[in-house]
Amino acid sequence: MAAKKQTVVENLSVEDKLKLLFKLQVIDSELDNIKIFRGELPLEVEDIEDEITGLNTREEKFKAEIKDNEEELVVQKNNIKESEALLAKYKEQLDNVRNNREYDSLTKEIEYQELEIELANKKITTAQIRIKELKEEIEKVQELLKQRTEDLALKKKELESIEKETAKEEADLLKKAEKVSAQIEPRLLQAYKRIRMNVRNGVSIARVRRDACGGCFNKIPPQRQVDIFSHRKIIVCEHCGRVLIDKPLAYNVYEDLGGKFKEMMLEEIKEEERVAKEKPKKGRRVKKAK
Repeated sequence: MAAKKQTVVENLSVEDKLKLLFKLQVIDSELDNIKIFRGELPLEVEDIEDEITGLNTREEKFKAEIKDNEEELVVQKNNIKESEALLAKYKEQLDNVRNNREYDSLTKEIEYQELEIELANKKITTAQIRIKELKEEIEKVQELLKQRTEDLALKKKELESIEKETAKEEADLLKKAEKVSAQIEPRLLQAYKRIRMNVRNGVSIARVRRDACGGCFNKIPPQRQVDIFSHRKIIVCEHCGRVLIDKPLAYNVYEDLGGKFKEMMLEEIKEEERVAKEKPKKGRRVKKAK
């Protein structure tokens, strides 16, 4: 069954192949337009989410540092208590010294404990200053978190509204694209996808417009235009590599798709007729009398 289907796909005429390719192009271009309509919102939402994650991580880091400093405060306060107890003990012993050696030893111990208390007080001051700084930083982070969370809610709401607005149309277009893709032979479909991926605007099947490629806008030689209109073989643009399709066949595809695509075609025809009417007619120049 699969082999039979493959044979049917490969046995299509060049004209039918071009119509299928262009139909897929029109559908894919409309899907691209939906993505453009959404704009940068998905990326903006992702960026804000990443920023919020970073802010939460920063807040947790600051809180952990506060905890470390608070533990340091407890340690240094205990050190001071121990040093003060030793100071009281050594000063009491000074009253009962029996010789200069004991006196010198106790004096050094007293000086050492006083230095320990001084050092502990410095560490306490440093820790207290750092805790104050960290709490201020946390307040700033929390304020920024509040703002960015509100921004995220607004952006998500906006994105959800747009997605809801385009969801049905996008789903319908994806189904159509899948159906059309199944009718195109794999080799051509791969070529279509490769060209589409490599060109700036995603157009791999370009219409001939005003004797030029509708993708890169380079002029197409007359003989090559005859080949394109004849549908004897698939012709690609010599400059950009896009597959070329003539206007009548493209309009045929718009007719088949119907709906908004047919409306687009009719609008284009009207515009062409308007431009043709406004175009000045060529005539003989009348020489002005001297």
